Amino acid sequence: MTHSFSLKSKVIAVTGSTGVLGEAFVKGIAEAGGTVVLIGRNREVAAQRAADIEADGGRAMAVIADVLDEGQLRAGLAAILDRYGRIDGLVNAAGGNVKEAVVMPGSDVFSVDMDALRKVFELNLFGSMLPVQVFGPALAMAESASIVNISSMASAQAITRVLGYSLAKSSVDNYTRWMSVELANRFKGKLRMNAIAPGFFITHQNRALLTNPDGSLTARGDAVLKNTPYNRFGEPEELCGALVYLLSDASGFVSGHTLMVDGGFSIFSGV
Repeated sequence: MTHSFSLKSKVIAVTGSTGVLGEAFVKGIAEAGGTVVLIGRNREVAAQRAADIEADGGRAMAVIADVLDEGQLRAGLAAILDRYGRIDGLVNAAGGNVKEAVVMPGSDVFSVDMDALRKVFELNLFGSMLPVQVFGPALAMAESASIVNISSMASAQAITRVLGYSLAKSSVDNYTRWMSVELANRFKGKLRMNAIAPGFFITHQNRALLTNPDGSLTARGDAVLKNTPYNRFGEPEELCGALVYLLSDASGFVSGHTLMVDGGFSIFSGV
């Protein structure tokens, strides 16, 4: 059965590959034998990470594209097909929050910045949907292909402050379920869609919210760990097992599922 978890001979594109979690994703895919296409806006970081994978004996290429720019994505797909002739997987890891969409304690909840909320939706929801629309026809040509979206703890329960991000990630979950049904009906298992919902991992965006400059916990960081049975933040590499599983043929009968990788945060009552 071991071979079914392998990504050997599969070409996997990863948006948001220049971020903290994206770095772990591309390394995990390469270690599982997959060919990695790093999609991101930071040319230097994407190129360096692709070069590092190839230096370790893997196969990788960098594609510079914004997930909200259809023209750039189509050019990227053309480059992928020109080089490898196929694409077997897509990881929609591009996303994040917008500072102006955060509702701080004491602020007026009836004066939310609607423009900022729209930006968060565009990045997280449309930034996942547009790559699917562009790469979908090529993915559907593969014998067995998989799309993995990145959800969040904020999608299923109320987490203070992050209103825009919560709404957007909830929409990603809904899109994952809706699209998985359509893909199953139309492609009979050849192309499927699932999601991963990470718990709390330290990234560039949330570091200042969860930790102080000296590394100690903020009040918010302390509250997170008190509600995480593992009593620690996750390590980015701990997401890779779930990711490789959902990209591999081992999950061939799994569709529309959001897999929690959260140290128990989502199921803990706090008591």
